[in-house]
Amino acid sequence: MYIALYSAFFSEETLQYVKATIDYLDNHGHRFTIIHRLKKQLDSESPDYSYYNEEEQLDDSIDFLFSIGGDGTILRAVTLVRDSEIPILGINTGRLGFLTSLHRDALNEGLNLFFEKKYSFINRSLLQVRTKEPHPILEETGFALNEVSVNRKNTTSMLSIHTELDGQHLTTYWSDGLIIATPTGSTGYSLSSGGPIVSPSSQCWILNPIAPHNINMRPLIVPDSTEIKISVQGRSKYHLLSLDSRILTLENGNDIYLKKAPFVIQTVQLDGSNFFNTLREKLFWGQDRRNTQ
Repeated sequence: MYIALYSAFFSEETLQYVKATIDYLDNHGHRFTIIHRLKKQLDSESPDYSYYNEEEQLDDSIDFLFSIGGDGTILRAVTLVRDSEIPILGINTGRLGFLTSLHRDALNEGLNLFFEKKYSFINRSLLQVRTKEPHPILEETGFALNEVSVNRKNTTSMLSIHTELDGQHLTTYWSDGLIIATPTGSTGYSLSSGGPIVSPSSQCWILNPIAPHNINMRPLIVPDSTEIKISVQGRSKYHLLSLDSRILTLENGNDIYLKKAPFVIQTVQLDGSNFFNTLREKLFWGQDRRNTQ
């Protein structure tokens, strides 16, 4: 088994668990390669590690990617994995770690479960994004695991967001922005904007306006076969388009097209954990003192 180790942030705490993961793999004789940006932090300990360059997509020699950090680290790791079908095991060293399966406090136990093959895969759908006037970043990494959102830029005035579904007019949102979330992203930005929680295996998108001025607007769930077109107008000449952690500036009138990406991201779920356990433990979903009596 050949494993790629990835981390996006190098705090002392995260580096502690990066090194602990490397020690585990070393001691158990597993092959691994490390994101090149960690080389400076690790050179003093062993100059013989294998490193890979994050500017290039991982090739099919990699069996798994270990993402060490929080949910944001997994979202960044997606741009390395893309359509390679390399599964991601999330090792949480952050605050919430909703997408991660293995907590830092149980690192060795979790890795033991993994190498004993006591896990399953979750297939997570992505949104693919294109614009009428092509954008180089979208040509390279025009997909999102959590959500795509349109937001204001350099103005306090609301946006006018004309939206079509499968070529049919839906509505014009008068709002600060619009979130189009995947089932995976339903527990992220969309949730904090009043959107519903959706299980990862659901086949749908969530359209959720941000601070809508149309008081009768509510989040809308549509099938993930739906193709979405958005056209933005506002008092500023530009608006922001975000894909997970990547933010672009677009000129108003540059139509945005969204549809289901032709590939999925596989994440590893260790035995003993599941989506609903995570809801209860990390978001305190359904917490009620009567349930403990």
